[in-house]
Amino acid sequence: MWLPILKFIHILAAIAAAGANITYGVWIAGAASEPTVLPFVLRNIAWIDRRVANPCYGALLVTGVLMALNLAIPLTTPWLLMAMALYVIAALLGVFAYAPVSRQQRRILEAEGFESQAYRQVAHRSTWLGVIATMDVLMIVLLMVVKPALWG
Repeated sequence: MWLPILKFIHILAAIAAAGANITYGVWIAGAASEPTVLPFVLRNIAWIDRRVANPCYGALLVTGVLMALNLAIPLTTPWLLMAMALYVIAALLGVFAYAPVSRQQRRILEAEGFESQAYRQVAHRSTWLGVIATMDVLMIVLLMVVKPALWG
């Protein structure tokens, strides 16, 4: 009985985490046409990351491992192993690349403004890191849904 509940929590966490991340580009693009709201948008994206997306990614790890162990799916199953490797890459990218650039983006925006060259450079870097992280997460979702036979 508890396994379907665990799966429900896992899927809900995936929707919340990936869904939140996917909207960031839309929020930033919309705010770029009205730069006075951009600091508000960037602060709220950071808040959503800390309070919603990142805890959901943690829940995904816990519920996913629990389901794999209880369903006797070896953690070395190719699609699962690849998804876990992509998860580690996404986490490292988020912690060591995206989060620092995002903080820098907010600082430069508040200090120098939307039109500054420094802001434009860091915003560009932030956008590309966000795209890479989102593609990584979408690949994980694809692996979880399709469960392809990757090798062996």
